[in-house]
Amino acid sequence: MKQVFFLLCFLAAFSAQSQIIQKRVVKLMGSRFDLTVVAKDKPTAEAHIDTAVIEITRIENLISDWIPETQVSQINRNAGIAPVKVDLELLELTQRAIHFSELTDGAFDISFAAADKIWKFDGSMTTLPTEEAIRESVKKIGYKNIIIDVQNSTIFLKLPGMKIGFGSIGKGYAADKTKALLMSKGVIAGIINASGDMNTWGKQPDGKDWTIGITNPLNKDKVFAVFPISGTAVVTSGNYEKFVVLNNKRYAHIIDPRTGWPASGIASVTIFAESAEMANGLSTAIVVLGKDAGLDLVNQLPFVNAVIVDDAGKKFYSKNTDIKRFKK
Repeated sequence: MKQVFFLLCFLAAFSAQSQIIQKRVVKLMGSRFDLTVVAKDKPTAEAHIDTAVIEITRIENLISDWIPETQVSQINRNAGIAPVKVDLELLELTQRAIHFSELTDGAFDISFAAADKIWKFDGSMTTLPTEEAIRESVKKIGYKNIIIDVQNSTIFLKLPGMKIGFGSIGKGYAADKTKALLMSKGVIAGIINASGDMNTWGKQPDGKDWTIGITNPLNKDKVFAVFPISGTAVVTSGNYEKFVVLNNKRYAHIIDPRTGWPASGIASVTIFAESAEMANGLSTAIVVLGKDAGLDLVNQLPFVNAVIVDDAGKKFYSKNTDIKRFKK
């Protein structure tokens, strides 16, 4: 019996040593994707990465709101006019997005795509928008005006000029779908990193977990924690990269879709969840909700953990987060 055991260990070790890690960086969905797979050799790995690129491109051609031919663009053009028949995949994605809106009391809302772009974070903004302009900017936002007809597989936006967009969860969704596709094709391990919307599976060829770092939002050239990860999605949202300072006050780029005002109080939120789609939606929403409401929400959700850093750099953890995993 021991001889069999040692033989199996030897075979497992030999198999691990024969695997390689292959990476490729591509631009898809208007963002950087870092695609990493473990495979037996470079040609096999490259073929798997090609499969990932094809899948992400397929999703982009379904959910993009800036490609005129997509179903999402058709929905937006027909706002206030008529329902649009869509694929089941898009219907279900929209249903989940509405569920995120309900879960976060509107702090997350895919109809934010209709917001007037009155806040500029490119250095060109020198004065605050007026109160009236801010109120007007969110008048066409409201997830309750997204009408889904499951029987006929249609989506209708009630208000003329209303729009939906999946910039908030689309890359996370692409990461999830691509991971599932590669796993179905026998890829034993990898990382799909969609500009920080990340999903992982398996382990490195040496048997170790993947290692991920969380950026320090008060010094983005450094990380404040490094931790092992495998089989989990992780997403960080923050206000440390895009902001404007007006009248000695800092206004960040994540806007509350309910009020039109930039969110404040939180520098970054990192969410660990089973899917990058969920982690993406929750991370953005919690920046809007604030620390207390955000932690309360996460603490009610199974298999979800959060690390929040406030504007002063203080860290807060959801109740089920294993702090010992984090290496400073």
